[in-house]
Amino acid sequence: MIKMPDLNSKNSILLDKPFKLGTTSFIFPDHIVPNVKKLGPFFDEIELLVFESMPEDVLPSKEDVTTLLSLSQDLDLTYNIHLPTDVSLTHESLNKRQKARDTILKVIDLFTPLAPTTHTLHLDMLPDLKNDMGNQKKLKKWEEQARQSLDAVLSEISNPGTISIETLDYPFSCLESLVEELNLSVCIDAGHQIKYGHNLLKTFETHKVRTPIIHLHGVDFSDQKIKDHTSLDKLPPKYFRQVQTILEEFTGVVSLEVFNLENLNRSLTHLSTFF
Repeated sequence: MIKMPDLNSKNSILLDKPFKLGTTSFIFPDHIVPNVKKLGPFFDEIELLVFESMPEDVLPSKEDVTTLLSLSQDLDLTYNIHLPTDVSLTHESLNKRQKARDTILKVIDLFTPLAPTTHTLHLDMLPDLKNDMGNQKKLKKWEEQARQSLDAVLSEISNPGTISIETLDYPFSCLESLVEELNLSVCIDAGHQIKYGHNLLKTFETHKVRTPIIHLHGVDFSDQKIKDHTSLDKLPPKYFRQVQTILEEFTGVVSLEVFNLENLNRSLTHLSTFF
C-alpha cells in the first residue's frame, strides 16, 4: 500500500499544487495494468513505461489498452507514454533509424485510444560525440540524422506537439532549433539536468511554453557514483529550491520518475512538506 498520511484520494496527496501529479507504471514489480489499478486512485496521471519494444510480446496487448482506457474513465486518470529506448532515431545506420521510426509509430498507434497527454522521446547521443561536442562536423551530422528521422515520424502524425523530446545528459541547446523548427514539445527531466550539471532554471524558462511534462526524481551525490531516479529527499536543498521555484508556477504534469514503492513514498512525503 502507498503509506502517505490520510491518503484516501488523489486530492489528499498534495493539496495546493498547480500541476497534475503522476508517477510511473513500474512502482510495483508487475505489469502495467496491475500498477495502474493500484496507483490510479491516488494520482492524476500515470507515465506508461514502454522502454522495451523487443521481443514484440513485451508490449501491452490491445486488450491491455482497452483495460487501461476503462481504468482511466473509472479513476478520472490520464496517461503519458514513454516511448521505447531500445531503438534509436539518431543511429549511424539508416536501417536502424528506419526500424526505430517504425517501432515508435507502432507504439504511438497502439496507445492512441488512450489519448495520451504526450509521448516522451529520447534522442540519444553516442559517448564519442558527447566527449567531442566542439566537433561541429560530427554534431551537424547527428542533428541531420535526428531531423530526418523526426521528419519521417512526424509525416504520420497530425500534431507534432504530441512528441516531447526529453532532456538527457548532453546540453539541450543542441536540439533547441530543431524542436522549434518542427514544433515539438519538451520533456524537462529535472533530475538529468541536475545530475549532468545543466542549468535547470534556464532550461525551464527557455522551454516552459513547450513543456507539458516534467520528470522529477532525486539525485544522490553522497557517493562517488552519482545516482539518479531515487527519492526526492536525496536531492540537495539548493537543487530542491530550484525545483520548488518551477513547481510553484508549472501547470502541466509532474511525473515522479521512480521505480519502487519506497522511493515513491519518500518523494511524496518530501513534496508534501512544501505543497
